[in-house]
Amino acid sequence: MIQIIIIMMKFVFFVVADDGGFEIGAYRNKICQTPNLDRLAKRSLIFNDAFTSVSSCSPSRAALLTGMPSHQNGMYGLHQAENHFNSFGDVKSLPNILNSNGIRTGIIGKKHVGPSSVYKFDYEQTEENNSILQVGRNITYMKLLAREFLNNNTDKPFFLYVAFHDPHRCGHTNPEYGEFCQRFGNGDVGMGKIPDWQPIYYVPEQIELPYFIQDTMEARKDVAAQYTTISRLDQGVGVILKELENAGHLDDTLIIYSSDNGIPFPNGRTNFYDSGIREPMFMSSPFHTERRNKVTYSLASLLDVVPTILDWFNIEDDVEIDTNEILESNNGLTGKSLLPLLIQEPTNYTNEAIFASHNMHEITMYYPMRAIRTKRYKLIHNLNSNAPFPIDQDFYISPSFQDILNRTRANQPLFWFKNLGMYYDRPEWELFDLKMDPIEVKNLADIPSYNITLEQLKTRLFEWQKLTKDPWICSPHAVYEDKGLYKDNPQCLSLDNQF
Repeated sequence: MIQIIIIMMKFVFFVVADDGGFEIGAYRNKICQTPNLDRLAKRSLIFNDAFTSVSSCSPSRAALLTGMPSHQNGMYGLHQAENHFNSFGDVKSLPNILNSNGIRTGIIGKKHVGPSSVYKFDYEQTEENNSILQVGRNITYMKLLAREFLNNNTDKPFFLYVAFHDPHRCGHTNPEYGEFCQRFGNGDVGMGKIPDWQPIYYVPEQIELPYFIQDTMEARKDVAAQYTTISRLDQGVGVILKELENAGHLDDTLIIYSSDNGIPFPNGRTNFYDSGIREPMFMSSPFHTERRNKVTYSLASLLDVVPTILDWFNIEDDVEIDTNEILESNNGLTGKSLLPLLIQEPTNYTNEAIFASHNMHEITMYYPMRAIRTKRYKLIHNLNSNAPFPIDQDFYISPSFQDILNRTRANQPLFWFKNLGMYYDRPEWELFDLKMDPIEVKNLADIPSYNITLEQLKTRLFEWQKLTKDPWICSPHAVYEDKGLYKDNPQCLSLDNQF
């Protein structure tokens, strides 16, 4: 008797927004129209507590694709131009691991990481060989590229990574298209026309502002422009999912949607407050229908993406790869597979925690931070607290931030939950009780009754820094020595700086 064994190939389609947030119907936004993302959410597990590990473009993407925080993979800041950051040459990224296991890899849209040898996809249509406006915002062109990738993939499992450039600001680089490139391809004179996009325009007075954006007309107009590009992203997700369906892969593909970092507004991107690190995330599996259109409140991190996808492809059981070597390289992966959440919600969140590590955004914005967040508390360590919190270039010229600057200079009401003094000047340690203070304005680090909680969180954060070999582990009050006489006994040697 001949036994026939049928092995079903699996596939992954990962979609990442650029500076995207919770302007989605599935997250109860009633104004911004996102029907395609809403449909995807209905066939997905919806994450309510998903976070990036660093609120900055290149570092967050490098962390997502390696499973390692920025201080561990080497992508300390932005990758392009004068910033020139790259991951370490010996880091094993997701596309390279998958390639070595016979899985075809493709990227369409924003790459923003390097070197190319570390992040090598079989199929690449990115800003490195196209206009980023075309591969990141022209949803018709992106659809055709996805079709090309899918049509040329007949006998291998695949990982397709589609990285939209929407809804990133473009007022700094392409002001002719509007603050969020909301006029790019909209059919107006000189703007071109994206055939698959039907532009949606929003009334500023009807916008649903999150708590961390000031309630002024300038800010409302800014968010209205952002909504237009989010709706373009949504329509792009729709047409590319249709390509996936036409290729016959809706029933064998793990689909994940998320974003890289917080939205580019006050208290958002580059911050470690929840408004800067909390991310939308949906995960849809054709083989797990138990929790579709349900919410998980388990803490998740973008550092969990690599372990999740390796788990999906069963790479830990593959004889061609030494799993122990992967897990021990650069002290390995500290994330976890999220696939079990598709089946069952944890019964206890007590010990859950996510960690965050930021060094700088632009090269001039040195402001290292480390953080630990549990369900109840968040501890932020601002290593450069003696300096004002830095502001990046495209956010500085944005209508929202200029509005805050102009109102501050004119001594006018800000209609904001902070002022510039609070925003710029931060203590070394910030401790928040997220249950009692979800908007993170009451620092408890110096309150005696929270001393035990503070020390427990400091210890957990320090242990994570040791595990991930953080070069900043002793900063700012000591020097880390781990070579020569200290090779076998690394130590933090005090600067005696009397802080």
